[in-house]
Amino acid sequence: MNFQTFLYQIELIKKTELLGESAHELMMPPERRGLMRTINFDVLKPKQAAVMMLVYPKNDLAHLVLIQRNAYPGVHSSQIAFPGGKIEQTDVDFAQAALRETHEEIGIASTQIELIRSFSQVYIPPSNFMVYPFLGISHHELSFTADPAEVAGIIELPLTEFLNDENVVMQNMDTSYSKSIDVPSFKLQGHFVWGATAMMLSELKETLRNLP
Repeated sequence: MNFQTFLYQIELIKKTELLGESAHELMMPPERRGLMRTINFDVLKPKQAAVMMLVYPKNDLAHLVLIQRNAYPGVHSSQIAFPGGKIEQTDVDFAQAALRETHEEIGIASTQIELIRSFSQVYIPPSNFMVYPFLGISHHELSFTADPAEVAGIIELPLTEFLNDENVVMQNMDTSYSKSIDVPSFKLQGHFVWGATAMMLSELKETLRNLP
């Protein structure tokens, strides 16, 4: 998708009704559906995080940036994700947290990002986080600087590749829900993207596809 074409859609994106769970379910691990029906958030009191879905031009094409997290002893080790992280006490709101974390993780200052809108929150059971995604755009080509403490690599993904249905696959894997199950995933530039990030990507994808 040409970046200018994406820019023409911004006002429609701001006004469109979010698809929420109906879009999330397209990329949801099957066991999650049953689990979510039993969850009591008042008891769990999830921690809060915010992430940035950042679109920017590269060679005149609209791109989306993803990161690969470092390997570490934790449930999200080496996973593909959006830049973002835990809400800090100094953050005024979720949007500021997403901007701050984007700067910390990939070196893009908040002054380079125009916030477009929030998207539907996603709960992550294994780490007990409620994640608030935001769509932002940069109007100029970006140069990323990964934080080596948190980011193993940066993926610059053309929106055209992301929107291609052939890149949605079933991946057999072990998850926190069950062993050896088929999980819907995006296969993007040799990486499998699944779970909460895939669910957020799904809402962005379906939103773009359903614009008038």
